[in-house]
Amino acid sequence: MIQILFFARFREELGVESEQIELDGPSSIDDLLHILRGRGEAWARLFAENQRVMMAVNQELADKNTPLKAGDEVAFFPPVTGG
Repeated sequence: MIQILFFARFREELGVESEQIELDGPSSIDDLLHILRGRGEAWARLFAENQRVMMAVNQELADKNTPLKAGDEVAFFPPVTGG
């Protein structure tokens, strides 16, 4: 089981702050993104290949190839801009 956290526009547009999900076998963030995209239009749009999405696993920045294991915490948030 992994814990997924959604921040900022992800939380607002999806209407969910966090959830737990069971992954079958060895997985990566890319596998998780595939599952999330399959949930419907808003999910597919927010997690589309052409969208910039920041990801962290256990509070460390990650990319789509980062492996996942039971007990991991995965966070999704928009890119931070400075000013």
